[in-house]
Amino acid sequence: MNRFCLLVTGLAALLGATRTFTQAAGIGACMLVLALFHQASLSLLRPTLSGARYWLASLLLLAALASCLQLALRAWALPLALTLGYFPALICLQCLVIDTLLPKEGRWRQLLLHLSGLLLACLLLGASRQWLAEIAGMHLAILPSGGLLLLGALLALYNRLRPTLTRRQGKR
Repeated sequence: MNRFCLLVTGLAALLGATRTFTQAAGIGACMLVLALFHQASLSLLRPTLSGARYWLASLLLLAALASCLQLALRAWALPLALTLGYFPALICLQCLVIDTLLPKEGRWRQLLLHLSGLLLACLLLGASRQWLAEIAGMHLAILPSGGLLLLGALLALYNRLRPTLTRRQGKR
């Protein structure tokens, strides 16, 4: 089983908060900022803490960062904060999973690579959902279920265009 399948915890924020391009840019920026600040702060704590103390410090740090993010959104972008709702707080789960999945060596490169891919997915999904709802008249795309269908279609297109050898399931 692929251990990166645990990154599905970010799926709720990805599907629920990307109705328009501005919401997608907002939730993508929130994901980027929160994950980077969390990893930067934990890099100072990682050599000194281990075990339960490390996870408690990580949870407290995430709670503080998420609260600051919510307050900053409410102070400087109130309409965006109201439309995003509780989705920026759900990013904390994704940050915990990211912390456990990142390797010890090359941590920052992997983090930046995955976060830039996630930001690109947010922007692409938000732009597609807004275009489908406003121009094409498919109002199902605004709902989270429509976002899930669109995400599946985008992943299928990506797998179709990616030049790799196919491998049958169950055969080696």
